[in-house]
Amino acid sequence: MLTAGELAGLVVAIFWVILVCFMVVVLVRLARLLTETRKSVAELSDRIAPLLDDMSQTVSEANRRLAAAEEITDNMRDVSGNMVKITGVASTLFAGPVLKISAFRDGVRLALARRAARGVPARRAAHGGPRTGPRTGPRTADRISERHAAERAVERRAIGRGRG
Repeated sequence: MLTAGELAGLVVAIFWVILVCFMVVVLVRLARLLTETRKSVAELSDRIAPLLDDMSQTVSEANRRLAAAEEITDNMRDVSGNMVKITGVASTLFAGPVLKISAFRDGVRLALARRAARGVPARRAAHGGPRTGPRTGPRTADRISERHAAERAVERRAIGRGRG
C-alpha cells in the first residue's frame, strides 16, 4: 500500500496531467482561432484594395461633377444678375412713358366725364364740333385750374401706385 506522501504525490501528478490536457485543448483552440483570424485579415486586405480604388474613383467623379455644378451655379448667378439689370433698364425706359400715357388717358376720361355731366355729348366734344345751347359751366379760368388740378391728382395717384 501507498504511504500518505506517495498518495499525495500521485494526486498532484494526476492533477497536473488533467491541467496540462486542459491547457493543450485551450492552446489548440487558440491556435485555430489565430489561423482563422490571419486568413480573414488576408482576405479582407485583398478585398479592401480594389474597394479603396473604386471609392477613390467615385470621390474623384463626385468632385468633378460638383465642379461642373458649381460652374453652372455661377453662370445662373450671372444670368440672374443680368436679368435684374435688364429689368431695371426696361422699367426705367417704359415706366415714364407708360405713366404719362396713363395720366393722359385718365385726364381725357375725366374731361369727357365732366363734359357729359354738363350735357355736352361726348362725340361732339371728341370731334371738336360746335357747342349748342347756353354755356352753363364755370368761367374759362376756373375750368383751366380745375383741369390742372385733375391732371395733378391723376399723376399723384399713379405715383402712389409705384409707377413713378
